[in-house]
Amino acid sequence: MQNNKSELTIGQLARLAGVGVETIRYYQRRDLLPVPVVASGFRTYAATLVERIRFIKRAQELGFTLDEITTLLLLEDTDDRSAIRKVAADRLAQVEGKLADLQKMQKMLSLLIHECEHTGPSKTCPIIHALGEGGGIR
Repeated sequence: MQNNKSELTIGQLARLAGVGVETIRYYQRRDLLPVPVVASGFRTYAATLVERIRFIKRAQELGFTLDEITTLLLLEDTDDRSAIRKVAADRLAQVEGKLADLQKMQKMLSLLIHECEHTGPSKTCPIIHALGEGGGIR
């Protein structure tokens, strides 16, 4: 197909980046990746896009949304560190909020498990009660 190793087919790009072809097409629709150029009758992609796709996947693993990733990629070109830090700080605040919620859930479930172990058979298990209408995890 092509002889230039800096140009890849969509299948080659997907394989090297560790994603599916549909992921690449989806990223194009979301403007995370450029639409390919047609060279010698084939659509080709720059080999440098492998790292961009890996960046996108790593950012997703850290919980960044595709909109946030789009912003980060746009900011990369400007090297606006304060704006980049703001996107990351916003993500960190969301993570910290989720951690606080998980810690509350952990404490409540630990308490309910302890209470369930120590209630007599004549009483409803506190876990069932908390999950039913009579209670709730707060």
